[in-house]
This record gives sequence, structure tokens and C-alpha cells, in this order.
Amino acid sequence: MTVGVIGLGLIGGSMAKAYHEAGHRVLAWNRSESVLRFAEMSGDADGALTEETIGACDLLLLAVYPQACIEYLTQMAPKIATSTMVIDCSGTKRVVCQACFRLAEQYGFTFIGGHPMAGTHNSGFKYAREDLFKGAPMVLVPPRFDDIALLQRAKDLLAPVGFGSFSVTTAEKHDEMIAFTSQLAHVVSNAYIKSPTAGSHKGFSAGSYKDLTRVAWLNPQMWAELFLENKDNLTNELDILIENLRAYRDAMAQDDKDTLVRLLDEGRQRKQEVDGR
Repeated sequence: MTVGVIGLGLIGGSMAKAYHEAGHRVLAWNRSESVLRFAEMSGDADGALTEETIGACDLLLLAVYPQACIEYLTQMAPKIATSTMVIDCSGTKRVVCQACFRLAEQYGFTFIGGHPMAGTHNSGFKYAREDLFKGAPMVLVPPRFDDIALLQRAKDLLAPVGFGSFSVTTAEKHDEMIAFTSQLAHVVSNAYIKSPTAGSHKGFSAGSYKDLTRVAWLNPQMWAELFLENKDNLTNELDILIENLRAYRDAMAQDDKDTLVRLLDEGRQRKQEVDGR
């Protein structure tokens, strides 16, 4: 199998390493040519993905920002073979899928939205590893939901990466869920670390601090684009969080222990419910 990877950051680089480790031919494109050359020298890419070579790909993975996915596919769509399956790996789905489903229909190849649910707070090819997605969930957004063969083909093409499970959903539902499970956590972590007290945390912090601040170390350009593309869902989640925080603050300001105990117990019970314990 020949796999084309667009973008050799943490996600694309890990994809390239996984497919190469599994014995497949990997062609890659990266905005910074030096990263591509390094990937070739390290053996993780077998060559450059160009207008001349893209037609040979069985699978094309778009591992760049959402708008960059659209721009790249718009430019290269006429060169993509009708037998190729294109899957993006970006963090929002509505904008990407709307544009790319249309391009796929126009030029005759297959496009499926995708979101590999794994990563680290580090970015860049130097942090990529072939087992990053081993056992991780993969979300798929197909153009239609009655084509079982299409979904099976996608799973087969992605098998060398080692995903542990697949979820199939709409672009709308994906963005609604990801606003809560990922984007809200990044906003909270990034805002939390701005406290003046953070500068003196050493010697006073343990697991709670580390857990809450891990994703504060993010890529500002990428996350700003993701937040703005999903601002309707994310601002809704922020409004809910702010309302809940205000209830805790008011209870403490009023020395209302009964209310505070109730709020804390509600949170504990909710955690138990959603985790199925």
C-alpha cells in the first residue's frame, strides 16, 4: 500500500512512522522542507508527495489544520486517483467535511472525515512515534451511513496504525462532543495557569496540578483556529462551566456549607455516573 501523509507534525509524523513500520510505502509533504528531508533520512518517509506521485496513493491522510486541509485538497483534487481514499485528521469536522465531501464528489475520489483521539502536549515531528495511536479511539465521519463496505474499507486502510476502536458519527455531533471532551479542557487548563500563584507552585503541587495544567502547553495557532471554527459549541460549554463555577463561588462567599456540600456531592455523583462506576 502507498500512503500519502500531508503534514509531518505529531499526528502526521506518527501516522507516517506507523505505516512505515508496518512495511508500507510512505510519501509525505510538509510545509517545512527540512522536516521532510529529516523524515526521509530517518527512513520514516520513502519520498516526497507531489503532483506527480499523489496519484499512486491508496490512502491520503490530511494531518494539517482544518483550513489547510481544504486548501491542499482544493489544489490537489484533480491529481488524486478515483481509487484513493482521503481521510483528514483535524480537530473539527463541520468546515472540513462540508468542503471536502464536495471536492470528493466533484473529482470522484472518496473522502471520510477522521479524528484520531490521541496526542501529547508536545508538537512536531521530533515527538512523533509509531505507537501513538495504538489502542486509541478513531472517530470517522462518512459521507453516508448506509455504506458498510465503505466503512470497512476505511478501517482496513487504517489497520496498520493500531486503533483500538472506531466511532462513526456526523460532523455536527463530533464538533458538539469535542467542544466538551477536548476544547473546553484546553481553555480551562490554559486559563488556570495564568494565576499569579502559579509562579510559586513548586513544593506545593502534585498530581492535581499536573493533571490540570498538562494541556496548557498547546499550539496557539492551531487551537485558536479550532476554537473559532467550533465557537458555537465551545462558548455554550464555557457558559455552562462559568455558571457552575459561580454557584461554588457564591456558596463559599456566603459561608453556605450545606450548599457547598451539595454541589460537591453532585459533582462526585456525576463523575460516578458518566464513568459507569
